[in-house]
Amino acid sequence: MTFSSESFAELVSAASGPVLQRGDAALPAEVVAQNTAVVHDPEVAVGAAGEADVAAAVRFAVANGLPVHVLATGHGSAVPVTSGVLITTSRLTGLSIDAENAVAEIGAGNRWESVVAAAAEHGLAPITGASGHVGCIGYTLGGGVGPLARTFGFSSDYARSFRVVTAEGDIVTASADEHPDLFWALRGGKGGLGVVTSMEFGLVRLQSLYGGSLFYEESDIPAVLRAWAAFTETAPEEATSSVAVVRFPPFDVIPEPLRGKTVISARFAYVGDPVEGERLFQPIRDAGTAFLGRVGEMPASEISTIHNDPTEPGPSWDRGMLLSGIDGEFIDRFLAIFGPGREVPIISAELRHLGGATARDVPGGSAVGGRSAGYSFVMIGVPDPSLFDTVLPQIADGITAQLSDWVSTETNINFSSGSLSVPGLYEESWPAAIFDRLAEVRRYYDPTHVFPYPDFPHRD
Repeated sequence: MTFSSESFAELVSAASGPVLQRGDAALPAEVVAQNTAVVHDPEVAVGAAGEADVAAAVRFAVANGLPVHVLATGHGSAVPVTSGVLITTSRLTGLSIDAENAVAEIGAGNRWESVVAAAAEHGLAPITGASGHVGCIGYTLGGGVGPLARTFGFSSDYARSFRVVTAEGDIVTASADEHPDLFWALRGGKGGLGVVTSMEFGLVRLQSLYGGSLFYEESDIPAVLRAWAAFTETAPEEATSSVAVVRFPPFDVIPEPLRGKTVISARFAYVGDPVEGERLFQPIRDAGTAFLGRVGEMPASEISTIHNDPTEPGPSWDRGMLLSGIDGEFIDRFLAIFGPGREVPIISAELRHLGGATARDVPGGSAVGGRSAGYSFVMIGVPDPSLFDTVLPQIADGITAQLSDWVSTETNINFSSGSLSVPGLYEESWPAAIFDRLAEVRRYYDPTHVFPYPDFPHRD
C-alpha cells in the first residue's frame, strides 16, 4: 500500500460515494469494464457521486503520488488499470435539455441512448456514435464518428463546454471563453487533461431520416461492396453509409437468420427528402438479394438500430485505422482477404464513408485527428482472449500491410485507442501540429502526469 490509513480514512470521510481499496469485495464490480478481457485492479477506486468526490479523489492521489485513471461505461478500456486511483463516473447521470437553445447538459455517467431519448421529446437529436450504449464523454473527447457524420461532422464539434477537475483538484469550466486552450484540447484530444464530469452539448433539430441496414448472403459480398464503393464516389453530404463483412458465430444469442453465417451488411442514413434517399440507396439495394433488415423512413430516436451494435459485456479486440481513399484495387485486395470462402479470425471488417462535414473544423479549431481521411476501416477479432496478445495482432499487421497503400498517415484516437501498443500509432492519431500542441496543453494542465495518457510509451 502506497498511502497511509489516515490519508485513506480522510478520503472516505470526504467522499459521498463508495471508496474502495484493493482486496475489498465490492471493488471488482465497481471497476468492471465493457470489455471483460480487461480486468481493472487499482489500489483505490472512488465511485464519484458528484464533482466534489472527483476533486477529493484527485487531491488524495496527488498527496500520495498516485496516478489517476477514469472509468465511465468501460467501453474504452483497453489496458488494465493496476495502480493508482480509478475514479468511476457512472453515477454522474444528471441530464437536462434546454429545448429553446437546443443544448443538453450531460453528466459523465450518461450513455447516448439516454440523451437520444430525452432530446427526441423536443424534436431534437444529438450527433452520436453508432451505438447508443457507449458513454457520452469518453466518446466525445476522441472526436466521435457516427451514422450522420458526413452530414453533421464529428460529435465533438457539438461540445459547447466541459466541467473539468484539473490535476490540482480544482473544478473549472472549459469553453471558448474560459480556459480556451483546454477546451480546444478536450474536443478531440481524448485523455491526459483532467477528469470531465459533465459537458454542454449542442443538439440538432431532427425528428426523422431515411435509413437502416440490410443483410446479404455471403455470395453477394463482392457485388454489394462494389456497389457501395461506387456510391461513395458521388454521395452527397446528406448521406452517410458503411458496409461490414460479418462472420457471425454459431451461438444461441445470435438471431437464427444470422447464426453461423458470413454476410455483408450495408448501412445507410440520409437526412433529407426520403424519396431522394430511396433513389440514392437503390443501387446498393439492388446489388444483391437482402434476406434481413430494412432501409426506409425512421425516427431519429432509433438511430442506433442502423448499426445495431451489441450491448452485452464480453471480451473484445479491435484494430482501427483511417484510409485516405479507396479504389478498385483496394476492393480487390479487401475481397481477397474478407470475401466469400475466405477464412480469417476477424468477425467483422467494417468500412465507413467519411468526408463531407467531418473534413471541416469548427470555428476556433479543435484537436480532432483524421479530418483529412475519406474512409475508416475497423477489424474486430474473434472474441477469444487467448488470441488477443499475439495471434490477432499478427493477423491485423499482415492485413494492414496488404492495404498499406490506402492507409492514411493520420488517424483518429477513437479508432486507434484499442491498439496503441503498435509503434507510432499514438503519434499518428493527430496531425503533427495538433499532436505537438496537445503535448503543450497536457504539460501545462498536468505537469506532474497525474493523468497518465496513454498507458503505452510515446514521445509526449
